[in-house]
Amino acid sequence: MKIDFPKISPALSSRNFHDIFYEEDPILEMCTIIDSAFENKAVDRVRLYNAVIKNCKFTNTDFSNIDITDVCFENCDLSNVNLSKSSVHRVEFKNCKLVGVNFAESSVGNVMFEDSVLNLAGFGNSKLEKVIFKEASLNSTDFYDCKLKKVEFQKCILDGANFEQTSLKGIDISSSAFDTLTISIESLKGCKVSSYQAIQFASLMGLIIKD
Repeated sequence: MKIDFPKISPALSSRNFHDIFYEEDPILEMCTIIDSAFENKAVDRVRLYNAVIKNCKFTNTDFSNIDITDVCFENCDLSNVNLSKSSVHRVEFKNCKLVGVNFAESSVGNVMFEDSVLNLAGFGNSKLEKVIFKEASLNSTDFYDCKLKKVEFQKCILDGANFEQTSLKGIDISSSAFDTLTISIESLKGCKVSSYQAIQFASLMGLIIKD
């Protein structure tokens, strides 16, 4: 599956998240933000466009209602960040820590999570379209009541992930690994799995498999 990657200008100025902390209309665009810390803060309705963000820490910050478009996050820590009710489009997360991040009730499109840790993250009631999770850790990640369209899990760890009320029709999880998943039989219809996973699901359903 092809996704649209961030469209980032070659001419970017250096900025800092603290520049917008007291602004009434917080917006950062056409910029690079490197080696910055913006933790335990709360800024509503931030707009972040056309940016490269590297080696930054945002732990426990409230960015609810944020609009992120054409942005690359690299080596960033967004653990326990509130991104609920956000719009995230044409965005890359490379080697990022997103433990416990809250994406609830968000629109996520053309997004790549690569070599990133999303354990305990929450996507509940969100719409994900053209999203790739590549070699990502998704232990106990919550996808409750999500709409998934053209979503790929490539060599991910999905142990304990929750897909209740979420259809996996057309979704390929065959290259990913898990011991348990929270999911209904109805939601599994049309999901692409490996033969080993099929045996796992049969076991989780209580079937006794004989050689």
